[in-house]
Amino acid sequence: MTEPRVLLEIPVEGNNFTTAGEAASRVKQTLQKLGIDSNLVRRVAIATYEAEMNIVIHADYGKIILQVDAEGITVQAEDRGKGIPDLEQAMTAGFSTASERARALGFGAGMGLPNMKKCSDQLEIDSKVNVGTIVVMKFKYPTAN
Repeated sequence: MTEPRVLLEIPVEGNNFTTAGEAASRVKQTLQKLGIDSNLVRRVAIATYEAEMNIVIHADYGKIILQVDAEGITVQAEDRGKGIPDLEQAMTAGFSTASERARALGFGAGMGLPNMKKCSDQLEIDSKVNVGTIVVMKFKYPTAN
């Protein structure tokens, strides 16, 4: 196994809906420049966007880290915030603890974590209430058939 290479480490500001989506866009552009399969880039971009929006909606601040190696792509989203008290409930499609402001802006539909799980090949979540959350999503390269 090769050492992962950190290509990007992008800060994400909590409650800043103006810049929301920029980290996911940078991840997408970086993977496109590397010539990564377009379907894989789409899956990574969707999952990264959901992780970024969770930071914006639920945390004080955080960051998105993109790593690429011979095995695949890893996106890690880390935040400092309120954490997830019930992970099983949070994984339920449609469940949301988003603020009224976030919902009024069209976010917080409760599909973030389910979409991250659906788009990634492996999803790990470590969360501590009133501390923060670390989400690690791994994506494998497509195999030729």
